[in-house]
Amino acid sequence: MPEQIMKRLQEEIKQLEYELTTELPAEIKKAVALGDLSENAEYHMAKQRQEFVNARLGQLKKRMGELALVNLSNIPHDKVGFGATVTVFDTSKDEEIVYKLVTSEESDVAKGLISTTSPIGRSLLGKQVGDTTTVVTPNGKRELEVLKLVTIHDVTE
Repeated sequence: MPEQIMKRLQEEIKQLEYELTTELPAEIKKAVALGDLSENAEYHMAKQRQEFVNARLGQLKKRMGELALVNLSNIPHDKVGFGATVTVFDTSKDEEIVYKLVTSEESDVAKGLISTTSPIGRSLLGKQVGDTTTVVTPNGKRELEVLKLVTIHDVTE
């Protein structure tokens, strides 16, 4: 899974680097040719975009470094961890819910893909079948009981 995310991030990095080295310098050069930079909206917009692209590139490269450190052998075989699919019973809603713990880039709550850094994801990490956890969400407290667990190792075997 991290490989797919890294590929997507690499594509975005490539596109932003192209914009930073080719498109934005051309826009800035064109705006400078218009004269008076103090009141030149095109120039200021291009410079703001350049700052944004630089910041975004920094974020993406940092995230790529973090993802490169993911070691699947460090993920537990019998507890909830990254890549696990967890069936929980939500006592506040009186229903079973299936979550898959993913990276923040992949998260999509509507599809049951929750980030390991989300409140629910953090509270489930390290839990085993039969464990319960109380989660404080924006909608209030929820009590979840782990009913079923399929780890990332179970899927790859």
